[in-house]
Amino acid sequence: MTYLESFILGIVQGLTEFLPVSSSGHLVIFQKLFGISSDNISFEIFVHFGTLLSVIAVYYLDLWKMIKSFVRGITHQDTGYTFKNDSYFRLSIFVIIGTIPAVFAGLFLKDFITSIFHNVDLVGITLIVTGLILLSTRFVKIEGISLNIGKALLIGVAQMFAILPGISRSGFTISTGLFQGVSRVESARFSFLLAVPAILGAMVLQIGDFFTADTIGIQLGVLLVGLIASFIVGYIAIRFLLRVLQSGKFSWFAPYCFLLGLFVLIFLK
Repeated sequence: MTYLESFILGIVQGLTEFLPVSSSGHLVIFQKLFGISSDNISFEIFVHFGTLLSVIAVYYLDLWKMIKSFVRGITHQDTGYTFKNDSYFRLSIFVIIGTIPAVFAGLFLKDFITSIFHNVDLVGITLIVTGLILLSTRFVKIEGISLNIGKALLIGVAQMFAILPGISRSGFTISTGLFQGVSRVESARFSFLLAVPAILGAMVLQIGDFFTADTIGIQLGVLLVGLIASFIVGYIAIRFLLRVLQSGKFSWFAPYCFLLGLFVLIFLK
């Protein structure tokens, strides 16, 4: 892999990991169109780490408060009281609950997902499905309802479907929050916080593969280029998406998903 390929794939990963257009779908398309692949496990670990740093950079205060509240909550004599009165303890519990479906998928469906990951027709169809979900958010009435255990679990189920290439993790999770009446800002915050254990989990699985597979070595400089590109672009993408959500224009990403999905189905067969 060259420095330029690393830079391009880092940008693609940073943009599409957080914008509701599917990072996995774009990587499949890039590989099909240009022969640029991120199949090297060490590279995937580095770019995932870059996007993880993006979330931490935006939500570091929330994450720190969640960690402190969680430790305090589980060591408190009355955990139920803490859950009722500490919003950050509740949020940490909601993130744990929302992560359960993705853990299930990662443990039991990994081989299935690997077998279909490069199915271009599937990517085209799922991109159109993502577009339909995004478009439907135009008709949602935002009620500002607070998160609860049930809503967090349902958002987690939506995240589980994002293991399919072409399904956007942020698109599905944020939309599911909006469908349940959760505010735009809260839906986005929970989606991005939910990305932290999801990305960490993906890295752990890849690290396991790293020690059991024959991987092609890449220079450290090339890996760092991908990491830095994914971090910077990912940070910008999160900030941009938050502004788009606050302006009520989340559905504007739908036409892009429709057009890209049709392009894949027509021209990349």
